Formats: sequence, structure tokens, C-alpha cells
Amino acid sequence: MGPGAGGGSVLLTIGAAVLVLGVAIFVHELGHFLAAKSVGVGVVRFSIGFGPPTPLRTTRGDTEYVVSWFPLGGYVMMASQEDTDEEAMLEGGTAGRSFPPDQLFERKPLWARIYVITAGVAMNMLFAWVVYVGLAATYGRVEDPTTTVAAVDTTLLPPAAADLARVAFPARVLRINGDSLRSWNQLREAIITPATERLRLDFAGRAEPVIIELGRTQGEQRVNLLRALRPLLEPRIGQVAPGRPAARAGLRTGDLILRAGGDSIAHWDQLVRVIERSAGDTVALAVRRGDSAFTTALVPEPEEETGPTTGRRRTVGKIGVGVLPPPPITVEYGAWGAVVEGTRRALADAGMVVFAVKGLITGGVSPRELGGPIFIGQLSGELARVGLAPFLAFMALFSVNLAVLNLLPIPVLDGGRLVFLLLEGVLRRPVSRRFRMRVSQVGIAVLLAIMALALTNDFLRLFGR
Repeated sequence: MGPGAGGGSVLLTIGAAVLVLGVAIFVHELGHFLAAKSVGVGVVRFSIGFGPPTPLRTTRGDTEYVVSWFPLGGYVMMASQEDTDEEAMLEGGTAGRSFPPDQLFERKPLWARIYVITAGVAMNMLFAWVVYVGLAATYGRVEDPTTTVAAVDTTLLPPAAADLARVAFPARVLRINGDSLRSWNQLREAIITPATERLRLDFAGRAEPVIIELGRTQGEQRVNLLRALRPLLEPRIGQVAPGRPAARAGLRTGDLILRAGGDSIAHWDQLVRVIERSAGDTVALAVRRGDSAFTTALVPEPEEETGPTTGRRRTVGKIGVGVLPPPPITVEYGAWGAVVEGTRRALADAGMVVFAVKGLITGGVSPRELGGPIFIGQLSGELARVGLAPFLAFMALFSVNLAVLNLLPIPVLDGGRLVFLLLEGVLRRPVSRRFRMRVSQVGIAVLLAIMALALTNDFLRLFGR
């Protein structure tokens, strides 16, 4: 690594974060802006960020275009006589000029106002869909061809999946919900997707299928089910960390482990179990490298980790290696296939975000999982280093995330404003200004609390606590 490499990495992370956040916010606000213009609503200000405007500002026609100081969102300030003081505070102050009555937001028909409020969410979803269609058409879909389950960790199985403990593993999954299984990706998506309420797994050599009634199973239990299923991977060494026991014992990428500690090793999960239970003890390994075979010995280093089910700290052995994954398969799409795949990915992302939000509300997902701008920046930088396709996919996912979160019924978000409009449609009169002011104060408090929690989680992750 050269002297400037560290600085370059930081700049890449910052640049990637700005691009991900900026594009998603710009696309969202552009939806509001175009919709407002199309129905004749005057636009006072188009802003990336909240709060007071920075010197980066310009005026074209009746609209001021600005970058504001707090980059955790954006807004389109529309001509109105009914903005609350709280909304004005978030949006950098009140309008400095008046607009004709026919350009005021509240003077437009109810359908037009609903259209304007929901246009940002629609634009985010459209952006994600276009990205996913483009990725499917250009790169296809890369999948892990593994379809055999090597073992199951019974301590992680939710009650609904108890029948899996009675399957003789390793076992190949032939079909999932009646469809032939071609990759581990399909199995993972079927388990995680909130819309999947029932899993039917047909295993080779087993007459009776395993039925798993997921129903309203919480997200954490679905993740545990996925983690409990160990894919059948060759015990072949992938990445070797320098200075760790495996490197000191002479292991290299591509080495196949035949025996460990006197046990025959048929798949990676067996090797992991031998190493983890041998912390501090010498383990003899029989290794095949190309056409030759040799033996070596190493001592797994004891490391503490948290048990996935008990939450207690435990000591396990580690040697500093990763598995060498099987060569992936690429599914190629034509024009229509890319459209279908892009639609599937956009809807799947939306379902996952809804599932996560529901889990946060019901307690199925820990608030510690919430991430803020620092976490987004770290992910953006990592994916930018991996390649263009993963980075674009993350931009699409973040855009979907922004769309769904904006539909939450929190005042000052699109969802809260939409609730006011729907109430107006039911009551046949606008919701009172006093009521909107009171609930807007609550909404701002909720948003600030969420932002504070996300930033706290970011700093805890950053400093390893």
C-alpha cells in the first residue's frame, strides 16, 4: 500500500456515500417537483438536505435550488399558506415571496395533492426498477449453484422448522414449493421473503417432504432458519489471513482438507466444527494440493464470540481461513426477462424493508440494527471497491428503502401528509391547522429520536462496541 492509499480509500468512501445519498434524495424530491409543476403548484425551494441553506444556492424562475446543511434528506417547499412553523424550521424558513392563489398547494383538488405527495415514493421505486432491469440485462444474475444442505444447526431452528432435525444430512433439495431448486439464492429468498408463509422442501432420497409453516414468523427467526441450514461446500481453503495459524502451517488457497484431528472431512461445516472445538489444541491436517498430498499441524487460536441462540460469550478456535466458494452460475436475461427480474428485485426489496420496519416496531428486529449515514457510507465505499454492479444494486436498494420509510405515517414525512389528505377525503374538510401543528411536533421528535439512535449505532459500530 502506497502512502496515499489510505487517503484514497477515505475519499472513495466519502464520494460513494455522497453519491448514494445524493442520488436517492434527488430522485425522491424530483418526483415531488415534477408532479407539483405538472398540476400547477408553485415551488418555492428545491433542497438537498434540511435546515438552513448553504451558500450552494441559485434561483431559476420562481424556484430556489439549494443544498442545505443537514444532509439526512431533502424537501420541495411548495407554495402554501398553511405550512406549520415546525415544517418551516426543517425547510430552511418560510417563503420570501407570494404566489398567486391558483398556485397554492391547498387550493388544488384532493387527487392532485395526493399525486404530488406520493410522487417522490413512486420516483424512488421507478429509479430502483430501472437500475435492476439494467443490471439484469447487462450482467444477468449471479447465483450460488449449491443445492445440497450439509447439516442443520438444531439450536437455531425455529419451532415451525423442527421437522428439519429429522432429515438425514447431507441431503439435496430437489424442489422448493414445487419449483426445481437450481441455486442457494432461491432457497435464501424463499425463507427471507415476508410473502412466503409456507415452505415445502422435497429432498432427494426422502419420500415425504418437509413442510415449514412460516406464517407470521418474525424476521429474526427466519434469519436463524437460514443460518441453521449449512450449504454443502467442499472443505477447500479460500482466503488465508497472513500471520494466522493456517498461514503459519503452510496452507494455501485451493488446498483441500481430507482429515482434521483424526476425523474424515467431507464438507466445510465438518472442518469448522473440528477447528472450533479445538481452541488451543494441536490439530493434525491431511491436505491435498493439486496431485500431491501432505500433512501439517496447527493450533487454533481461542477467540470469544456470542452464541447465536443463548447470547452468551463462548470460546471457539479460529485459524484464519475462509471457504473457497464454488464457481457461480450466471443466469442471462433477454429484454422481457430483464423486466421481470428487475420488477421482482424491486418488489422483493420493498417487502424486505417493510418486514424490517415491522420487526423494529414489534421487537423482532433489534434497534441496534438501525444504521445511519456513517454506516451507509461504509457500505457504499466497500461496495464501490467491489465493483460497479454491486454498487448500483446498493443504490437501488437504498432508493427503495427511502421510498418505504417515507410512507411511514409520521407527520412531516410523505406518509404523515398522505394520512392528513386521506382524512380530509373521509371528513370532507381539511384537518385543522392546530391539530397538524401538534402532531407535526410529535413527528419531528420521533424523527430526531430515530436519527439520534441511528447515529449512536454508527458510532458504536465504528469504535467496535
